[in-house]
Amino acid sequence: MDPTLTLVGALMLVISIVLSPLSSRVGMPVLLIFLVVGMVMGEDGPGGIKFDNFELAFVIANLALGVILLDGGMRTRAETFRVGLRPALVLASVGVFMTAAGAAVVARWAFDLDWLTALLIGAIISSTDAAAVFALLQGRGLHLNERVSATLEIESGSNDPMAIFLTLMLVALIANHGDGATWSALMMLVKQFGIGGVAGIAGGYAVVELANRIRLTPSLYPLLVAAAGISVFSATNALGGSGFLAIYLTGVVIGNRPVRMMPMILQVHDGLAWLAQLCLFLMLGLLVTPSELLPLAGSGLVLALALIFVIRPVTVLATLWPFGFKPRELGFISWVGLRGAVPIVLALFPIIAGLPDSQLIFHAAFFIVLVSLIVQGTTMAPLARKMRLEVPAGDDPFRRLPLDAPAAGDHELMLFPLRGKNWETPRKLSQMRFPENTAVAGVFRNRVCLQPKADLEVSSGDMVAMFATPAVLPDLGKALSGRHAPEYLAERAFFGDFVLNGDALLGDVEQVYGIEFDELAPEITLAECFSRRTKGHPVVGDTVTLGPVTLVARATDADRVTKVGLKMDSSQNV
Repeated sequence: MDPTLTLVGALMLVISIVLSPLSSRVGMPVLLIFLVVGMVMGEDGPGGIKFDNFELAFVIANLALGVILLDGGMRTRAETFRVGLRPALVLASVGVFMTAAGAAVVARWAFDLDWLTALLIGAIISSTDAAAVFALLQGRGLHLNERVSATLEIESGSNDPMAIFLTLMLVALIANHGDGATWSALMMLVKQFGIGGVAGIAGGYAVVELANRIRLTPSLYPLLVAAAGISVFSATNALGGSGFLAIYLTGVVIGNRPVRMMPMILQVHDGLAWLAQLCLFLMLGLLVTPSELLPLAGSGLVLALALIFVIRPVTVLATLWPFGFKPRELGFISWVGLRGAVPIVLALFPIIAGLPDSQLIFHAAFFIVLVSLIVQGTTMAPLARKMRLEVPAGDDPFRRLPLDAPAAGDHELMLFPLRGKNWETPRKLSQMRFPENTAVAGVFRNRVCLQPKADLEVSSGDMVAMFATPAVLPDLGKALSGRHAPEYLAERAFFGDFVLNGDALLGDVEQVYGIEFDELAPEITLAECFSRRTKGHPVVGDTVTLGPVTLVARATDADRVTKVGLKMDSSQNV
């Protein structure tokens, strides 16, 4: 092997990683930085590297997307499916068809193509990209309300089979001039969803059993999960199913079952997912020839802007309006139709099949992804905050260490650094309210471990070690939070000064606070108020305004609000 190639490849990774902090400073998606570095190192840039092995690129891209989807699936909580599954599946199926059709109309006019080729471009760019969505949602410090985040994550993880089906069907129609391709394409759709869904769920349970039944060196568990996930992915593809759907569902099952050394698995897979994204976007940047983008910049920009400002919003409104989304939620979901690696990978199919205009299709898809990352990716976080779709979130622990002992159950040792204004004034441990079934293991100060006595005062700069279970992590993170949040995300500003139980009656609230509610009967509970206003799927942060009072959902259990914040001044409605 030529050492120059490995040197150049390693330097590209180093440059991309070193430049990644620019993402937060200038509001640029980090994936865009990786893509630009690949383009600069390509044949049109100073690097001068010529890379046109589309078959190798296709294999690498599929493996990288598999790793990214596995990691994203493991971080998707099953609870989110109650509010996000149905709308996300409609958006991932009907929405993909609508997007492909709308994009085809614009592409036929903008690029002066025949209908089948225009439909092929529409199909290729019809799906949102899981890599881009997961990276931006999880990497920007955004804690969106559950209805929005669940819909976006599940949609991006499940809409690939429909886009692949449309792409392969149209490639077959163009290559065979429409002879007998329709029936085989429909059978392929059934196999993609059916085999992919069954294999993903079965594979997930198999991986969980395997990881829990054998004793390994701790560092081998993440590698076992990664290798088993890729095995499910490859086997599903070999059977004609959707490997993307299968490996995402495998990750969902693993992430929502008790698995030995799970915190370590997640920590290692976070690094693997970043490595996969780095390699994927660097390679795609190398694969494109920037000089060939310029001739189609005008037509590509027309299609990209139509996709962002017209086609995606119309699709979202048409498919999600029955599910009880608020206008600002629909607006944000419409904006976050991020295109990323998947459209570029799908654009490799026409090249591998040797179709006419395949290079035009590839460069058009690449240009649209570039515009999407620049326009939508750079504005997503500011827009979420402007539309006030964030909800208060506690800090994650600095480190989580599984105890891996039968007597400890699923307890872990969690380390929380105390920081921010919340901890400038010392507080005694006895004055702090922790969730049940937790205990302070120790306090670290200036490299000294202090015994957790009741009268011990802790303040900014200390690190508190806690024994706790993953189930109480959100409450524990809030109790030890020191993050600097905007004023409107402060606990009292967001939820109000009073905390009530969800089963409290409106009539009781009227008597205690001297308020009259004319809209609803006094015998209904606060939880029922939210259930009626949200079509049965309330989430933390939902509000119900009753005259001079705003009720804010503070905690939920399944589809029931258990804790409610009460704000006396409706002008502060979030």
